[in-house]
Amino acid sequence: MANMVQAIRLALHVGEERHELTDVFGEDVGPPLGGAFTATQGIKCAWNSPLDERGIVGASIGLGLAGCRNVAEIQFCDYAYNTIDLLKLAGMQSWSSNGDWNCPMTVMTPVGSGIRGSIYHSHSFDTVATHVPGFKIAMPSTPRDAYGLLLSCIVDPNPCFFLVPKALMRVRSVAGEEIPGEPGEDRALAKMIDAPLGDRTNWKPQWPQTPDVFIPFGEGRTVRRGRDVTVVSYGRTLPLCKKAADELAQEGVEAEVIDLRSLYPYDWPRIEESVKRTGRALFVNEDTEITNFGEHLLRRTIDELFFELLAPPRLLAGAFIPGIGLADNLEMASVPQLPSITDNIRTLARIEP
Repeated sequence: MANMVQAIRLALHVGEERHELTDVFGEDVGPPLGGAFTATQGIKCAWNSPLDERGIVGASIGLGLAGCRNVAEIQFCDYAYNTIDLLKLAGMQSWSSNGDWNCPMTVMTPVGSGIRGSIYHSHSFDTVATHVPGFKIAMPSTPRDAYGLLLSCIVDPNPCFFLVPKALMRVRSVAGEEIPGEPGEDRALAKMIDAPLGDRTNWKPQWPQTPDVFIPFGEGRTVRRGRDVTVVSYGRTLPLCKKAADELAQEGVEAEVIDLRSLYPYDWPRIEESVKRTGRALFVNEDTEITNFGEHLLRRTIDELFFELLAPPRLLAGAFIPGIGLADNLEMASVPQLPSITDNIRTLARIEP
């Protein structure tokens, strides 16, 4: 079964073959490397850009305004901060032209901790992305979602962020959540679409026939049903929330876990319905806790569902520090991990009104 990197590669292939994707570009995105995480190996329209994030975003805007659907990769989201003014320009194109001008571009970038990337390769970008109006924002937690969300980004007429959790890039699909059309055996897919080590001059991928799968923006997924606490997450922390909920079920605590999948638009009706049943809400992500996107969800929960609550809603997020240390214990202490998620769910479930 595909891992997330392979799923991204499959979606880019489908995009260039069937959905008018003309350019995939960024630092080391083209041959011979195919991206720092190998997500663009074998893509015919992939090409290497200079080491210039502002140039990458500027070129993406220009291509989009010319009608060319493109995916521009910022190799690590840590280096996207110097492009904010350009991203804001991209986001306002349709609005400022009263819908006369579209800009079909996707900014794809790896985000978050989990690979011991230290201070320059461990930032999150979800909160910053939600501060740039005009973009749709996708953040998958499974390979199938990565495939379907990236295709939705590619065909969208306006700017999209595709945020890829680095810690999940090599995680494979679970049974029942495969990408339709992929071979069922891991090694079979690797032989088809993973470039060999060494000389790749004559290598060509053998793409499986995978159909269009479009996961709509604003449609979350309930990955576990429960009655006691609603846990809302996405990206790297989502599988940890699911594991914590499964473990707590042995203690009699039944947590419902929701994967948002897209941060804008987001699936408020799903959150609302769940919180009305459980009366408790925990929002989990790894971005820094001050002015965190989860704070917006928490505020809306209080504003609209106050009289449904049995306990104060909580946010569990990353520490408000400038960066994440290289040492294992520093990274573990900087962002939510399984023990802290488990403790927060347990504590919230036991609060009585």
